[in-house]
Amino acid sequence: MQNNADLEVSDQSMELYLNGDWIEWVKDQPFEHLTLTSRDGLKLSGYYLPASQPTDKLVILTHGYLGNGKQMGLYGQHYHNELGYDIFMPDARGHGKSEGNYYGFGWPDRLDLIDWTYLLVKKLGRDTKVVYHGLSMGAATVLMASGEEELPSQVQAIIADSPYQSVYQLFTYQMNRMFHLPAFPLLDSTSLLTKIRAGYSFREASAMTEVEKTDVPILYIHGEGDTFVPTEMAEELFQQTASHAELYLVPDANHGESFAIAGDAYLEKVELFLDRMIN
Repeated sequence: MQNNADLEVSDQSMELYLNGDWIEWVKDQPFEHLTLTSRDGLKLSGYYLPASQPTDKLVILTHGYLGNGKQMGLYGQHYHNELGYDIFMPDARGHGKSEGNYYGFGWPDRLDLIDWTYLLVKKLGRDTKVVYHGLSMGAATVLMASGEEELPSQVQAIIADSPYQSVYQLFTYQMNRMFHLPAFPLLDSTSLLTKIRAGYSFREASAMTEVEKTDVPILYIHGEGDTFVPTEMAEELFQQTASHAELYLVPDANHGESFAIAGDAYLEKVELFLDRMIN
């Protein structure tokens, strides 16, 4: 991934990511460190911060590939300070302080997310109204959870920023773009090895399959300039979603850059969506 032109972002975005006031805000917050044992025995970590005033609203913010939970403070600051939400930011397996020898690309992480949600509902109360907001791999994670039968009823809305339809489709696109190679046979043989060692295949790890059966409203957000995860992936997910769905495309934004580029317009779109969907 190093020196990959598809991941280059604007100076405006880089300034926000490296020097934004959200960084100091995260450092100053008294997060409660929570732990969870995954279904396959991993110790997972997450960071909970209650709202300044009592509320029944919680947002769970899921980060991207090679990131960590507290980086989602970029979004959490607004949810906490402006919208008055409790916030929770988990480290995905293999990231941050969470255990794990593999990066799940959302598939095993979807079950971790569901288990985190049950833990938090038990902690905060059954009347808690839960929002999922994921970025890139985190967006795929929340979508992969969206159609599961065991998804807690408290999950009332999902925001998926820069998602992909499936691990197989993402890797197929990347192999062609970066190495000019076809998916078959290399990707298929690797997928078989992944099934043996990590317990799932690339085709099985599908957000598309889950959104085709979800009943949770979803707001898709994607940069029109995204060449790492092409915009068409979000458009196809949007078109196939069984529940109420909306699509917000940000001109000139590269991968995961929509918030940095659109700023207040991004936040306004999220707020309007949540105002309509959260009962």
